[in-house]
Parts: sequence; C-alpha cells; structure tokens
Amino acid sequence: MRLLISFAALFLSVIFLQLGTGGVAPLDAISGVSLGFTRTEVGTLGSAHFFGFFIGCWWAPRLLGTVGHSRAFAAFTAAGTIGIIAHMMIVDPIAWACLRMLSGLCVAGCYTIIEAWMQAKVTNETRGRTMGVYRIVDIGGSLAAQLVIGVLDPATYFSYNLLAILCCAALLPVVVSKASEPDTPAAPRLRPRLAWDRSPLAALGVVTAGVTGAAFRMVGPLYGVEVGLSADAIALFLAAYVVGGALMQFPMGWLADRFDRRHVLTGLSVAATLSCLATVGLSSM
Repeated sequence: MRLLISFAALFLSVIFLQLGTGGVAPLDAISGVSLGFTRTEVGTLGSAHFFGFFIGCWWAPRLLGTVGHSRAFAAFTAAGTIGIIAHMMIVDPIAWACLRMLSGLCVAGCYTIIEAWMQAKVTNETRGRTMGVYRIVDIGGSLAAQLVIGVLDPATYFSYNLLAILCCAALLPVVVSKASEPDTPAAPRLRPRLAWDRSPLAALGVVTAGVTGAAFRMVGPLYGVEVGLSADAIALFLAAYVVGGALMQFPMGWLADRFDRRHVLTGLSVAATLSCLATVGLSSM
C-alpha cells in the first residue's frame, strides 16, 4: 500500500493526461464534420496521431536516457498541450494533422516515461498489484475522456482550451511530488524486430488491434453523426467501447492461461467481427 501511495502523483498525472489527450480524437472527428472536412481528411487526423505516436515510441527512451524522467515528461506534455491548444488558431485539415502528430508524440512519450518510472521502483512481489492499479486508473481516465465529449461543443476555442488545460495539468503532480525519480538509465535502442522474433503471433495481434482500435476511435464519432446520434449518445457509444475492453481484461487473461492462446485470439476476432456486423445491422432499425 505504501508503494502505491508513492505512485499517487504518477496516477494523477495519468488521469489528467487521459482527460486531455483522450478527448482530442473524438472531438476532432465531430469538429471536422461540422467544419466540412471530408471523411478522408478526418481519417488522416487519426493517421497523423499515430505517426506522431510512432516517433514518440522511438524518441522517448533516447530523451529519457539523456535528460531524465521529469524533464522528458515535461517536454512531451508541453508538445501535447501545444498540439491541442493551437487547433482553433489554424482551422485546416493539414494543419490539424500536424498538430495531431504532437498529441501522438505526447501520449507515447509520457506513457513510456510513466511506465519506465514505475518499473524502476517496483519489485517482482509488487509488480502485479502496481500494474493492476495503473491499468484501472488509465482505463478510468480514458472512460471519463470519452464522456467529456458529450458536454463539449465542436470546433470551439473553449472545448480545445479545456482539453489543453487538462493535458497541461498532468505536469503538476509530477513537479510538486516529493517522491524521488529513478536514476537516469542509459538510452536504449528501439528494436521492433525483437518483438516479432520472440512471438510473431503476438506482434501480429498487437498490430491488428492497433489498426482496428485506432480506426474505431476516429470513425466511431463519424458513424454516430451519420446515424443521427446526439453528442451525448456518441460519448456513451465511445465509452461503451472502453468499458467493454476493461471488463474483458481479466476473463481473457484467465482463458489465455488455460487454453491455447491462438484459439483465444481466433475467438476474440470472430466475436469482434460479429459485434461490428450487429452494430451496423441494428443502426438501421
């Protein structure tokens, strides 16, 4: 319990970070529609986010190994705040795509640093409990971020400024915390092929989940608009996606420990396909 309390500042930063950056994707999608962006342009915003995310995954370990945890976290948070707050200063799909790269950079960098911070402090005896609480906090923040969309007006200074303030607030717990940060590690080299060498199926599964999940987060709000859902209903629709993922964490882990993981992955893929077909079919009723 004492260890978890020592991570309270990091967990609070995660909540603010999710509230700020987690609401950008659906807000961008709804705002893009109201501003007359095409579907391709709205989809490009999501692609730009994950391009920035990729850069953040590559750069974060290097920056962390150069300036330390707190300074690297501050740098990535500042980039995310700039990316959010500048949206209504330049209303253009290409400009927004560049700004979304900054938000993707922020998310990847901040989460890399937070998880590196925790892993440096925990032991094998406390790792499971710590990561469990961390995932609960993370998913809770993501759920709240989807619900916030229901009370934000699209394409307004206030909406984007509020998200930028929440993102910037993620700095405060880390800066004022009395907990000492871990020693600065040596800057590692990113080796994505190592994941494929260790487990091709797991690597392919992660890529598939990333592609489909990212597409849903951008296309989901567009789908809601086209079928006539209100902003509140779109927020609940996106929140249901997050809640479903949270509720299935433990059951799927239990199944994966007892049955062939390839069969579990196949079953999940079939279930996801049927769920999508059901969503499309019921929308016309």
